[in-house]
Amino acid sequence: MKLKYAFFAAALALANQVSAQVKWDLPAAYPAGNFHTENLVQFASDVDKATGGKLKIQVHANASLFKAPEIKRAVQGSQAQIGEILISNFSNEWPIFGADALPFLADSYDASVKLWRAQKPFLDKKLGEQGMLALYAVPWPPQGIYAKKPLNSAADLKGVKWRAYNPQTAKIAEMVGAIPVTVQAAELSQALATGVVESYMSSGSTGFDTKTYEHLKYWYDTQAWLPKNVVLVNKAAFDALDAPTKQALLKAAADAETRGLAASKKANDETLAKLKANGMNILPPSGQLKADMKKIGDVMLKEWIEKAGPEGQALVDNFRK
Repeated sequence: MKLKYAFFAAALALANQVSAQVKWDLPAAYPAGNFHTENLVQFASDVDKATGGKLKIQVHANASLFKAPEIKRAVQGSQAQIGEILISNFSNEWPIFGADALPFLADSYDASVKLWRAQKPFLDKKLGEQGMLALYAVPWPPQGIYAKKPLNSAADLKGVKWRAYNPQTAKIAEMVGAIPVTVQAAELSQALATGVVESYMSSGSTGFDTKTYEHLKYWYDTQAWLPKNVVLVNKAAFDALDAPTKQALLKAAADAETRGLAASKKANDETLAKLKANGMNILPPSGQLKADMKKIGDVMLKEWIEKAGPEGQALVDNFRK
């Protein structure tokens, strides 16, 4: 009898343990070897460890669960409990989402961190209304221009097939007379191989991940902006966690933000060196190209503030304090 009771007690304890375990899916758009994805995997491991296995987060890399433009909606609609997005991808929905992709507004790591601090209170309010919250953000390395041929000025981009991955890069194409082609990160290698894309703006990390050096031979270090990946969590899923689990999640997120910033800086140095080793010409922009891009940045900032209204102006004023 005692044995039978012990068996049932053990089975009940196991059932309680299984029911108490929470499993979350985390869709991400970038390859497993990208520093953002590696940081996500470490974040998930930290959460698992800190909660004693109560909260398990499964990272789905390289757009294998949802494509990049679908991830925000998936988290908002509870199809995934947590997800990583390139926040500027959603600036057509709300201009403030695109603040970190305004050319030459924040053109260094320090400026990028400062911009995130200015942007986050606005994001917290908006995402809260949408049933989500931002856990942490990590910047990409500074953006430069990949090209098939040497660029002396913006005029050299006229008629070139230009990869657009957010409204800002599409706008730049329009302003320089390039032909915008919408291509997400997971499809970029194929687009380069088939000649669908001849030029684009991105970091050294993206260039190396996609083996851009096999197709394009020039990268101009314009340090145009440092767009951020933001990890969002569904608020209902977050609220359903017990207090210690919430605390562990927030602590792991803060650690991931610090670690991710360091990883981004390291990835910038390493990937530019690797691109160079694979035959890419890593060059500073000419005075003319720099002046042309700065002019584009000034126009885009003015237009963005007009569109974003008082919120946009307040964000820029806070950033420039």
